[in-house]
Amino acid sequence: MRVTLLTGQAKPLAPGIDSAIDKQPVGAALLCRRTGLEGDAQVSTRFHGGPERALHYYPAEHYPVWRQWFEGMGLNDSRKRLVPGAFGENLSGTGLTEDSACIGDVFRLGDALVQISQPRSPCYKLNARFGHDFFSVLVQANGRTGWLLRVLEEGVVTPISPLELMERPCPAMPVKRAGDIMFNRGFDADGLRQLVGIEQLSASWRKKAADYLAAGRVDDWTMRLLGPKADF
Repeated sequence: MRVTLLTGQAKPLAPGIDSAIDKQPVGAALLCRRTGLEGDAQVSTRFHGGPERALHYYPAEHYPVWRQWFEGMGLNDSRKRLVPGAFGENLSGTGLTEDSACIGDVFRLGDALVQISQPRSPCYKLNARFGHDFFSVLVQANGRTGWLLRVLEEGVVTPISPLELMERPCPAMPVKRAGDIMFNRGFDADGLRQLVGIEQLSASWRKKAADYLAAGRVDDWTMRLLGPKADF
């Protein structure tokens, strides 16, 4: 499976908001390190980047869906922003979506070995990126979030490096199911217990699932999804 490699640097996204969400396709070989692709940056490092969130994959199949949705809503300015890398992804291709990719999947990408660690948690910067105040909510609700990966083995990757599935230790936990348990089902105790028991899931997601179980409720996602009051 062929994928596009993308990187980006921090820049102003909206008044008072800096972000590296605007990624651009790369045409040369890069080193894929434990913390991500050479030449890529993250801004809010509390929520982005690090060994468990080194890479972001976003399925290319979703772009036509969003384009059709924006057109149907008459949001032409938002539609024009649907260019490769618009969702902040480092990897994108056709043939793998949240329904078919599973937590813990291990892939060979060039000389690197990478593993799916968690679904992507959409945030308010998507709203600023696309000029639609509730876009992050739509992305979360329909499960077209993409996913994050850790780097198990560092190595050189190129624009022609195929993404090859090597292992699937958790076939019963597709990325979409994990995201639905955490975000879209209210308090799903059975599902949360399953997440806690998946060692391939990122430590932060396992802890959050355990915290929800202990509290008997899930978090209020308003701040993450809608952010501080700002003129987007």
